[in-house]
Amino acid sequence: MIELSINTDLARKILTGFIRSELTRVGFSRAVIGLSGGIDSALSCALAAEAIGPGNVLAVRMPYETSSPDSLEHAQLVIDRFGVQSLTVPITEMAAPLIAREPEMPNTRKGNIMARCRMIVLYDQSEAFGGLVVGTSNKTEILLGYSTLYGDSACAINPIGDLYKAQVRQLARAMGVPEAVIAKPPSADLWTGQTDEGELGFTYDEADRLLYLLVDQRYRPQECVEAGFDEAFVRTVVARVRRNQFKRMLPPIAKLSNRTVGYDFLYLRDWGT
Repeated sequence: MIELSINTDLARKILTGFIRSELTRVGFSRAVIGLSGGIDSALSCALAAEAIGPGNVLAVRMPYETSSPDSLEHAQLVIDRFGVQSLTVPITEMAAPLIAREPEMPNTRKGNIMARCRMIVLYDQSEAFGGLVVGTSNKTEILLGYSTLYGDSACAINPIGDLYKAQVRQLARAMGVPEAVIAKPPSADLWTGQTDEGELGFTYDEADRLLYLLVDQRYRPQECVEAGFDEAFVRTVVARVRRNQFKRMLPPIAKLSNRTVGYDFLYLRDWGT
């Protein structure tokens, strides 16, 4: 049996401590979060509010003209539940002119444009509010590459990136995230009717269980098949993890000197504290 349950009290303590220490070590005491109305951003918001106080957290809603009204409403539930500061910045006027240049543009390109417009807004508010951008991507998404590079994957720190989607749900319930947010189908809300699992072609529960064996338990793909997973599904997931490695690392730098950033110059990020 694959067991993904976590000690939510311990996880909560570790992750709120992580947020406090990572902010303060670089001289910040505030955080900015893109609040989509989904469970991942809701959990990051809840953790930040508990870690540094709700008055020090700015939750930014960034609807596009095709965004579901439920997304704004669910984000407001989170804002009200945790008492954080909030701001709504529609991105339609930013994204629409670029999208309009190509009437036949596929939805994936439109979604990438929206995601990158939202990150422009967040980093502008990071400067205005004086807080670091807190990430909202979970471990399942990061491994599968289900994110937009320099879009929703861009952040200064990420408190939930080592939690599989099932674990995000567990911790969200423990922290009091509204049930309407937890229970709805996961969606990046990039176009009407879009869902994460519809795009991926499999459920998060399936992916969580397989990724746990591949990554945490170091199973080989064939061992996962022997454990009962469909061979085609295993191949699909392994290919996605490999193909999207570039999203999980800084751009490689061509080495010319004796001390190249990322190769020989490898100080820890807290080396000066």
